[in-house]
Amino acid sequence: MKKLIAITLLFTSIFAFSQDDSLPQDTNKKHEITINVLTLIVSEWADISYEYLINEESSIGIDLQFGLDSNDDFDTYRTFSVTPNYRRYFSNKYARGFFIEGFGMLHSYRDFFNYDFNSGTYDTTTQTDFSLGISVGGKWVTKNGFVAEIFGGIGRNLFNSDEDYYSTDVAGRVGISVGYRF
Repeated sequence: MKKLIAITLLFTSIFAFSQDDSLPQDTNKKHEITINVLTLIVSEWADISYEYLINEESSIGIDLQFGLDSNDDFDTYRTFSVTPNYRRYFSNKYARGFFIEGFGMLHSYRDFFNYDFNSGTYDTTTQTDFSLGISVGGKWVTKNGFVAEIFGGIGRNLFNSDEDYYSTDVAGRVGISVGYRF
């Protein structure tokens, strides 16, 4: 009887250890740095992100975004933003797969108004606002720690949206980012 109990415990312990599907690179690496290549290519904005992995289901992060183009072109809407965020992952793997993100965005942007047909320019003013919003996306991580993600979301500006007719009520958040988990 003692031999049967010992053999049963041995096989049970072997089976229990074989069911652990978390990889060492998942639990040992808690930090990520990414750059948003979509905004860099399309809009000439540098968007650099840091994310700290709290556990296998959640993380907190911060994004820093600033415009690289100094012209007063109409396509250089946002000039600067700081965006703290919280992500919740819905996957059985460590902080990857589908996620939902809540964010707050402190940003300054150009407000274009009064188009001058003679010179072909707009009058501009710089506004600063804070918005709250939500994003959805997906993240993929390789065994070596390479990260790729795609996300999109929208937020509501809280302060300057009623100042004049041309101000915007919403702030968008979109990206295709690549980076490294360490």
